[in-house]
Amino acid sequence: MTAASADVRVAARQLITPERLAGFFAPRSVALVGASETSGWARFIVAASSAVGFTGPLLPVHPKHARVFGRPAVPTLRDLAEPADLAFILAPTQAVATVIDDAAAAGVRNVVVLASGFREAGAGGVALEESLVAAAARHGIVLLGPNCLGFLNTAAKAAPYALTVPLPLTAGPVGIALQSGALASVLLAFARAHAIGVSTVASLGNEAMITTADMLDYLVADEQTKVICMFLEEIGDPAAFSAAALRADQAGKPIIALKAGSSQAGQQAALAHTGAVAGDDAVVDAALRQLNIIRVDGVEELLTTAALLGYDRLPAGRRMGVLTASGGACDIIADRASALGIEIPPFSAETTSAIAAELPSFATARNPLDVTGYVLANARTTTLTAIDHALDVAVEEPGLDFVLFTGITIPDARPPDEAAAGLLEARVDWIAQRMASAPIPVIPLAPTCVDVTGYARQLLGKHDIQLLGGIELGVRAIHNALRWRDGRGQVRPLPPRPPAPPGAAAAWSEAAARDLLTAAGIPVVPGRVARSADEAAQIARELGTAVALKINSAHITHKSDIGGVALNLSGDAAVRAGYQRVVAAAAGHRGGNEVLVTSMRTGGIEVLAGVTMDAGFGPVLAVGLGGIWVELLGDTCVRVLPAGPADVAGMLAELRALPVLQGARGAPAADLDTLARVIAAIGELAGSLHGMQAVEVNPLWVSGDQVAALDVLVVAEPRSDTRAAGPGEPALSG
Repeated sequence: MTAASADVRVAARQLITPERLAGFFAPRSVALVGASETSGWARFIVAASSAVGFTGPLLPVHPKHARVFGRPAVPTLRDLAEPADLAFILAPTQAVATVIDDAAAAGVRNVVVLASGFREAGAGGVALEESLVAAAARHGIVLLGPNCLGFLNTAAKAAPYALTVPLPLTAGPVGIALQSGALASVLLAFARAHAIGVSTVASLGNEAMITTADMLDYLVADEQTKVICMFLEEIGDPAAFSAAALRADQAGKPIIALKAGSSQAGQQAALAHTGAVAGDDAVVDAALRQLNIIRVDGVEELLTTAALLGYDRLPAGRRMGVLTASGGACDIIADRASALGIEIPPFSAETTSAIAAELPSFATARNPLDVTGYVLANARTTTLTAIDHALDVAVEEPGLDFVLFTGITIPDARPPDEAAAGLLEARVDWIAQRMASAPIPVIPLAPTCVDVTGYARQLLGKHDIQLLGGIELGVRAIHNALRWRDGRGQVRPLPPRPPAPPGAAAAWSEAAARDLLTAAGIPVVPGRVARSADEAAQIARELGTAVALKINSAHITHKSDIGGVALNLSGDAAVRAGYQRVVAAAAGHRGGNEVLVTSMRTGGIEVLAGVTMDAGFGPVLAVGLGGIWVELLGDTCVRVLPAGPADVAGMLAELRALPVLQGARGAPAADLDTLARVIAAIGELAGSLHGMQAVEVNPLWVSGDQVAALDVLVVAEPRSDTRAAGPGEPALSG
């Protein structure tokens, strides 16, 4: 980025304040620049405005048409009788700059730009977008887009939104920001089908001025929004995004993200195992978890989780009561809950007795509860059913944190029999009141993900009951909500996006890498470099243990692949022969006559501790079992640095292999506190290393409280110090 473009960005950022965004997303008048009756985009905006009940003027602007959609049109924004609060620019790409000038002259301070052909179109488009931002910033104009479809705001009843709005549209607590356009209508369609109310829905386009982080801040400040949904293709500014996520966490507003795509990993990182086991998507996943952002796999899970959290039904713990009219549903719920760490504890004796009194004789009062289909087969004569009586009792059970309730089934149309309709409506009214008075949350659930339509929508909406759709989605939504609750108060901002990797980064010899760790106080297995068979034998005698021999060349990173490693050698003859073998294997490689002689370590556990430079998030730490197990098991945990000993201890606790470290089957347990401190020190060292692309210790040996690096790889800029480089080390710089 040039100095001039950086100055433009600074000027643009100064315009984006919470106050400006509050006004931007609540316009009282909207000008449609380039609107015509043949424009599908313009027709969508008119229809969307009608759908949300917009009462302000829609002002067509077109150089050739005197009337559009039955409304008088003006040739340019300059011809408006008074400035519009917002201009939606439907003009083609080449005309946008002129419209921005017109907006400035007319006193219009907010614009949405539909046109594409900017940053997404290559170098020429980047320059065009920078020019657009510069013009807007110069005139004090805030811009959404370009290459976006606008937004809708149900509280402000404004919808400069150039796509179909599925009707009926329900106002509610779910704010949605998307790095996509047409997907917004998909989300709105699912929200309509399940009566999930939305607050603001915005398509961000190229984020030339209003960014994802800005939308987070706006939705955090928005009183109607209780939960934030995002569709992300990239996180362009990790520092700003994470700072906004921290503010959301402090405000108690959950963020749920559907993240697609991945960044390109640096080629240098591929020299280490770490780059392969971390992977781009694993890094994104780790970053979102560190920000306490719930990551989901699809639109349905995104909005079902939002429906749970947006309607104030956050469980206080993992102890769930389950009330159903189906034994099969009990089984499915129990299986899903168990897999996600949600408990279904037994009812107390008092609760069991009270529930049993309302059940058929052949039903069993237990958690999960099946009241059986008996009540469905008999004509209703009373307001409440067996499952309602069970609900009345279960919400007072001290051993539960919440109740999952599948007892609400509403027909699409009002029953023609007035008595039946009266009983149904009285029952729903009672359920709503009992939910409101219950000391623990009651989560109503439809057994399948069916649409809520007609009479059911009206009756449930009247009583503020939001029905989660489907067992699978519902239980996962509960798990997501619990995970968010557990992560409250632990968000730490991410560092800024790292600069492009330097071209000079290269692998170091292992001896140089060992020296780096030793200087930082990180324990390394004893050893020295030998340049002859006799010297290797002498070093082995001094070490007094069986030894490992490894080629010490910066140009051979995977030594074992070429036969450049010999293990567990004892005695002068064996060491001399081993030296000759590994040197012969490295023939033709620079530095191939140097051999690192190190002590062997027996017993203990081998761990991987590696750091790679991610193109999007900077240094990333990966931890798992080491040696051959890292690829075979795929059991690693990833964090974006920095990560202190407590963070690393948490990473170790997440590994499936934790029992191995804890001393499974009578084996000695590793001192996890000591191990965490050493791994944290490796992370700190890697994060401070200039031009670092990878620092990997694999294996890092641990036995009790003894920890030592057995094999070290460093990929970074050549070292800058006063010592002359050895034959196997990269040249010094500076």
